Amino acid sequence: MSTPYLHDRLEAARRGLVRVHKSLIDVERLRYERRHGRIDSAGRLLQLVINDPAFAWVRPLSSLIVRMDGLLADDESLTAADVDALIDHARRLLRPDPDGAEFAKSYDRAIQESPDVVLAHGAALTMLESVH
Repeated sequence: MSTPYLHDRLEAARRGLVRVHKSLIDVERLRYERRHGRIDSAGRLLQLVINDPAFAWVRPLSSLIVRMDGLLADDESLTAADVDALIDHARRLLRPDPDGAEFAKSYDRAIQESPDVVLAHGAALTMLESVH
């Protein structure tokens, strides 16, 4: 059975990840627009994020946030083990590495390119440490 504490921990971690996610989408949007022209609507951007290969590297973070959303929506079944596993997954995912897997490489590049990503990354890591 879930407690408000578990819900709050997961919600706080999710907030940090959403900020990182938004900053990564913004970085990839700029890259995409340099190659293909302006993205003229939020709906078009959403379709690109979901379907375009240029945004595929961000999807592991998108999926993690969706998993968190699912547990938060049904928090009666939320367990400490669920929360711990998702927070651990987030901490592993937010490790930039120029020699790592696709997400880690692209994340490293985004950190090098964007002060917004650096700030979101730092805030998310602080949040993940505080809820662990």
